[in-house]
Amino acid sequence: MPEEYQSMATRQMLIHAEGELSGADDYIRVFYPLAPDAEERQVCCERAAEEINHFKVASAVLNDLGVDTSQMSRQSLEERRKLFLTADFHNSTTWAERGVVSWLIEDAVMELLKEMSASSYRPWADSFRTVIQDERVHIAHGARIVRGLVKDRDGKKQVQAAVDRLWPHSLDVFGSPGSKKAEIAVGWGLRTRTNEQARHDWEVRGGAKVRKMGLALPS
Repeated sequence: MPEEYQSMATRQMLIHAEGELSGADDYIRVFYPLAPDAEERQVCCERAAEEINHFKVASAVLNDLGVDTSQMSRQSLEERRKLFLTADFHNSTTWAERGVVSWLIEDAVMELLKEMSASSYRPWADSFRTVIQDERVHIAHGARIVRGLVKDRDGKKQVQAAVDRLWPHSLDVFGSPGSKKAEIAVGWGLRTRTNEQARHDWEVRGGAKVRKMGLALPS
């Protein structure tokens, strides 16, 4: 395996593994206390367990490349943030924001997961089958929360405020425009699009579903 290829693949997998751990922390530390009832609290626990399992899947692939991930599971959310693009959506304070994080942020991440499932590194690509299935359920649950809230005026105002705050962070998921690392990853077949291309595709798809919900994108 060429050194540059292995380095790029490893970096990609480490960022994803970290994101899964941070997602588990979000469900327990951020969303669980906001949950309006026991059923939603149970969902938060189930989602956290799924995110941890996704981390374990990524760890298995990384371990095969000789990368030890054991220390990652012992890190706090704050320690891991140095690798993540933005920490702002870890600070949700309303149930509307919890719904929008799953409905928009996790769906933006889905754009990247689909690319990874087509990766030229087959062990990595194959590992995403279960991950993508689970994430679709997460996104759908977020959509249900949002649909329930927008039925009345106050709920819709809360969701719109959440979209206003979190939509820009959904764009941050795709990294820096003009990233040379992304271009190299495309060249190796580890990705199928540059950061700009992936972000544009999300802006079109994500923007359409926001408007379909009767909401507006922030200017």
